[in-house]
Amino acid sequence: MKLIIPDHPLVIHKISKLRDEKTPSPLFRQLVDELMTLLAYEATGGVELVDKKIITPVAPTVGKKMKEPYPIIIPILRAGLGMVNGMSALLPNAEIGFLGMKRDEKTLKSVTYANRLPDDLAGRSVYIVDPMLATGGTLVSAIEYVLERGAKDIICVCLLGAPEGVKFVEENAPEGVNLKVVLGYLDEKLNEKGYIVPGLGDAGDRLYGVVE
Repeated sequence: MKLIIPDHPLVIHKISKLRDEKTPSPLFRQLVDELMTLLAYEATGGVELVDKKIITPVAPTVGKKMKEPYPIIIPILRAGLGMVNGMSALLPNAEIGFLGMKRDEKTLKSVTYANRLPDDLAGRSVYIVDPMLATGGTLVSAIEYVLERGAKDIICVCLLGAPEGVKFVEENAPEGVNLKVVLGYLDEKLNEKGYIVPGLGDAGDRLYGVVE
């Protein structure tokens, strides 16, 4: 597993604003969009290109274009939806799938409740986006899910991560996968409830409002 944590002042600045409990949902969503565009730059460094003949206003030349099949962006519902716009801004040709997973608050294990993905992901770069890498269970389950559909090149993008979650993914990710994890920031730890400290609270609630 390759871990990337960009040491960029704009990323750190925007994450600090996300953490503030006084940041309202509209601004929170805007900040997530901006952060995802910054993180997407790091995440897409391995996109494969092929030659393409083009004609400039001056002369013919050979440029590059993204190799097909195009990548797919998979947000983990529901909080991951808030990360799609920023990611697709850099990957407008990418398809968007959906994977519904939630954490059992007693066992801290992830449960899959919905998916909208192609049956065959072979040959495609898969970008799994989820705001928080906490225990790591959800991310490992999502990696296993797309691996079963033939994905080999998997990039996970999270706003925040905990050391425990990073370690869990590193130790439990299936073999045979080219895995890259991009984090906006690595926080201190998990608390007894499995939440990231200092974190930013529940990302889904802060994006879309509290679900009773």
